Amino acid sequence: MFDIPFLRPSLVKKGTFLSYLEKIEATRIYSNYGPLNNLFEKRVIHQMFDGTGSAVTVHNATIGLMLAISQSKRPKGKYAVMPSFTFAATPLAAEWCGLEPYFLDIEPESWQMNREQLEQTVKLLGDQIAVIVPYATFGTAIDLSYYNELIQQGIPVVIDGAASFGTVTPVEATHFGKGFVGAVVFSFHATKSFGIGEGGLIYSMDQDLIKRIRQAGNFGFSSSRESVTQGLNSKIPEYTAAIALATLDQFKAVQENRKTIYEYYLQELLQANLLEQGWSMQKLQGTVVHQFISILCPGSHSNREVIELLASHSIEARTYFSPACHQQKQFQGHPHSTLHVTEYIANHIISLPLWEELDKRIVQRIVKVLENLGKENTE
Repeated sequence: MFDIPFLRPSLVKKGTFLSYLEKIEATRIYSNYGPLNNLFEKRVIHQMFDGTGSAVTVHNATIGLMLAISQSKRPKGKYAVMPSFTFAATPLAAEWCGLEPYFLDIEPESWQMNREQLEQTVKLLGDQIAVIVPYATFGTAIDLSYYNELIQQGIPVVIDGAASFGTVTPVEATHFGKGFVGAVVFSFHATKSFGIGEGGLIYSMDQDLIKRIRQAGNFGFSSSRESVTQGLNSKIPEYTAAIALATLDQFKAVQENRKTIYEYYLQELLQANLLEQGWSMQKLQGTVVHQFISILCPGSHSNREVIELLASHSIEARTYFSPACHQQKQFQGHPHSTLHVTEYIANHIISLPLWEELDKRIVQRIVKVLENLGKENTE
């Protein structure tokens, strides 16, 4: 046990969703895209996406990626092109869809998929590309203009936006993904900023794509309940929809709270001069509702060394994503580009605690340990 855990999920309290539970008892509808689920989807489109596009809930973002990829991919394509610096769910989803992950490097500052490598890979692989799956790293926004161009060229794109629900784009000041003609998959796992336990959402401006995904997520049933396409069961129960609605009711407060905690970290890191002493952070695009704080330790240290030091002070930290996907046993045989940036970041990234009861005093304690890293190693 740690005095300061890495995550302390904070789902909404039962009193906030009792009124929604009463509606379930009144309708006696418990699943199958019920009225609460439909209300949640409509509210998300209205509140988060200014009434544009369509959305469908899923049981979790991994299933969401599987459905979005399967309903988007080119039938004769072989590869799902993606960064290696992402969660294992992304290449696993591609494999479940019968595709082979093709891993690319990331940009050294934004930690997003390397644009130059992607352009080269598009030329190299051509029609062998079934789908491109960029990752909106740790919730950052992505400039989607290039990916819209790829879609217009006939190359499907599914954005892994797992931690990006609530992210606001830097220029348009709209929710990330708004108007995108491909698919964007969001996660509502308990560890996410918008956490409901298990759940997710797929958004797209393409209403037909969302209709196909919804159908595939209900066993591929037609209106006559005949399975007419490859499907599975991705539906969330009405109880989950009730929690999602109550979470949406309070999400603005969560956004402000997490923004404040992130600013605590920035203040303390700057005051300790760590960002001038070899430590560095991701260059974010837009306003992110942070799930945790990721930072790179100096090149003279490894992240394992820092994790152990923090643990000795009863502080739990993690290493998202170390090892990177191409370094994991399941994915080692898949093709990839040069991955120098990915491998450096995988060796130096530390993800620091962020949860909603965390205060400035705790942030100061965490940063103090980082500040003393060099001192403690020489004593």
